[in-house]
Amino acid sequence: MAVALAATASVASAQHFDANVAVGGHAGYTLSKVSFNPSVPQGMLGGLEAGVAFRYIEERHFGLIAEVNVQQRGWKEQFDGYSYQFQRRFTYVQVPFLTHIYFGSDRCHVYFNAGPELAYMIANSTSANFDYANFKQIPDFPSANRNTDQFTLPVKNKVDYGISAGLGVELFTRSRHSFNIEGRFYYGLNDVFSSHKKDTFSGSAGMSLMVRLGYYYRIK
Repeated sequence: MAVALAATASVASAQHFDANVAVGGHAGYTLSKVSFNPSVPQGMLGGLEAGVAFRYIEERHFGLIAEVNVQQRGWKEQFDGYSYQFQRRFTYVQVPFLTHIYFGSDRCHVYFNAGPELAYMIANSTSANFDYANFKQIPDFPSANRNTDQFTLPVKNKVDYGISAGLGVELFTRSRHSFNIEGRFYYGLNDVFSSHKKDTFSGSAGMSLMVRLGYYYRIK
């Protein structure tokens, strides 16, 4: 009986996991576009992202992450056969709340993050190599069979929300220090521009791909 109790205590001790808390920062590059309906010929717009993170791991293989980031999104238009260039860039403060699932050894984790995200637009800029407010005065401008209202449409919704999901690898160099690289996808659920029946677009939600490098310091 005593041997059985000792064995049970030994197994319980081996399975015990100390919760840990870590804080960190990250920076990376984004590629984004806007899902217009009706569609707009466009490519992915490059931008930057940087932020801080708080991570709480409560049990083995599972934790929670909260971040505060500044991120650039938007779109750039394609003019096949022409030299025109146009892009709109939106800068957001975003706050993702993510479930963190990981596997691996004490030195290396492969992980999956996923969860909702809330963001607020703090800047909105337009760049073009033509007078986009008076493009009808340009003789060869390719406006036929093309939506152009997005050139000057005012932003309707500065608040954005959606879903983020990412895969990454984390390397632990010391007991309290780690570095990670992650690829993440964001799908927006709120339209940037007005989407009533009388409006040009019935949909204008954002989406983006991100590649980032990060660092965590374990404080507990």
